[in-house]
Amino acid sequence: MKHLRAASTLSPALLACAALAACVPRPVETPPPVSQPAPTPAPAPPPAAVITAPQNWMDAPATPGNWTYRATPGGSQALFGQMETDALLTIQCTRGAGQVLIVRAGNAAGPVPMRILTETQARALTASPNPGAMPSLIAALPARDPLLDAMALSKGRIAVETTGLPTVYAPSWPEISRVIEDCR
Repeated sequence: MKHLRAASTLSPALLACAALAACVPRPVETPPPVSQPAPTPAPAPPPAAVITAPQNWMDAPATPGNWTYRATPGGSQALFGQMETDALLTIQCTRGAGQVLIVRAGNAAGPVPMRILTETQARALTASPNPGAMPSLIAALPARDPLLDAMALSKGRIAVETTGLPTVYAPSWPEISRVIEDCR
């Protein structure tokens, strides 16, 4: 009876709202979402092909040998090789002609390209054959040619590439500078 008494003391408007609320259908619950498998990520692209840069000539193994300097009638020479008698490379001052000769031991039937590589310059020259007891190929430069300065000041080494012969990787020692200065 307590409930009836409590209900009778409620205002008629409140009772009407309660009755109306009882008539409102309960909202239909939406089912929980069906869990979908996570999308598979696209396969990773294959690794890019590794392209190795051509070998840096500054990192190539040094040609065995040492430089020696000697005065000659009319100039001087810096000889590079195992011994003075079998120099692979000679830098020679011919003071009377005002030229510095780059002489590479070896043979060729005719003129061949000779490329000089330094830290700051690379230049192609033409080397002419010089037959004799020690056949060689000779390229001449004016004594004040900037390539000679680049050879003298190259960071640690120079390279002389001559068609048909192995490349000579020689240290840039003071003997080169001395010959160049003898011609100036």
